[in-house]
Amino acid sequence: MPFEWFIAVRFLRQGRMQTLLTLIGVGVGVGVIVFLSALMNGLQTSLIKQTLGSQAHVVLRAPDEAPRLDAPDARVAVAAHLEKAAQRVRSIEQWQQVVTDVGRVPGVLASSPTVTGPALALRGGASIAVSLRGVVPELFDAIVPVTPRLTAGVFRLLGGEAVIGAELAADLGVSVGDKIRVVAGEGRAETFVIGGVFDLGNRDVNERWVLIPLRSAQALLDLAGGVSTIDLEVADVFGAEAIAVEIASREGLVADSWMKTNAQLLVALRSQDSSRYMIQFFVIIAVALGIASVLVVSVVQKSREIGILRAVGTSRARVMRIFLIQGGLVGLSGSALGSALGAILALFFAGLTRHADGSPMFPMELTPALFLSAAGIAVVTGLVAAVIPARRAARLDPASVIRYG
Repeated sequence: MPFEWFIAVRFLRQGRMQTLLTLIGVGVGVGVIVFLSALMNGLQTSLIKQTLGSQAHVVLRAPDEAPRLDAPDARVAVAAHLEKAAQRVRSIEQWQQVVTDVGRVPGVLASSPTVTGPALALRGGASIAVSLRGVVPELFDAIVPVTPRLTAGVFRLLGGEAVIGAELAADLGVSVGDKIRVVAGEGRAETFVIGGVFDLGNRDVNERWVLIPLRSAQALLDLAGGVSTIDLEVADVFGAEAIAVEIASREGLVADSWMKTNAQLLVALRSQDSSRYMIQFFVIIAVALGIASVLVVSVVQKSREIGILRAVGTSRARVMRIFLIQGGLVGLSGSALGSALGAILALFFAGLTRHADGSPMFPMELTPALFLSAAGIAVVTGLVAAVIPARRAARLDPASVIRYG
């Protein structure tokens, strides 16, 4: 064992109670960091999953129609009032090429052409306003996972089949195998057989969505051969806005990311991150002060031993390294204890309350990266906290401390 390491371990073993209390303090601090990080990461992941469970990361659509004014006569003063034109369902020009192009954009994982528009769902005396969505099942499933959230039937949309939300099925009083009539603009109508019922965990979606074959939606919404939107899934959900801006500038389309349409949610997530970092900062300060105070006391208690080391030729740099090693060892050992404590506390807390489906009400996200970051924070804190005691030990005058203690 190297000389500095041998002396550092010896000093720690001589003050066992002092070292134990320091390790407990560091362990509790690291445990708090691990527990809070696991809780907040789990809540953020769950919230984002629920939010994006029924929407695309990026939605591409054609630009809105803008009114045009005739060039006014320069000799006549004209007071013009510009009114926004009423918007209708419009197709993305050359959408097949757009799908190919956006598929090559780095970070885009999947795309799904979609025809979306308003309609009425009729059955018996019931008439409910719905959002009609013409999709290709296998492509749409990659964007919004409908198949794993089916409560009945299958997601295939063969011929005149439709898949609807659970609340809409209840409102219409239908189940798999029953028929509904869908009426879109200008009286265009078609009858569909219910092929499946889904529950996406969003009441508004479950009450309004009617998924039908892409060709059927094109006919009902008078969009022959076209699509109104292209839904995208990206690898990094927090990079969705950057990808949307890039695609919009490249393709000349309107690109709305989930970060733009859920701005309030994004503010809440960032506020959570700020709260977590603030708590971690004060925990780190408390841990650093604890380690520093213990090492300062150690310097005072062992000043005679330090003086002897200096007298026999130990350099100031080696004396400093002894105390830096002590700080690092305390941080590393405390991080191991704290990681175990934080993981146990997180798993216990996650098992206290559960939803009706058995999933935890407070999900925890314990990852190797979390433990590694906690260990890194503890070791760096220990080293930084040991700097002042180490410098003080290195500056001791050997003759004075050996004579006067």
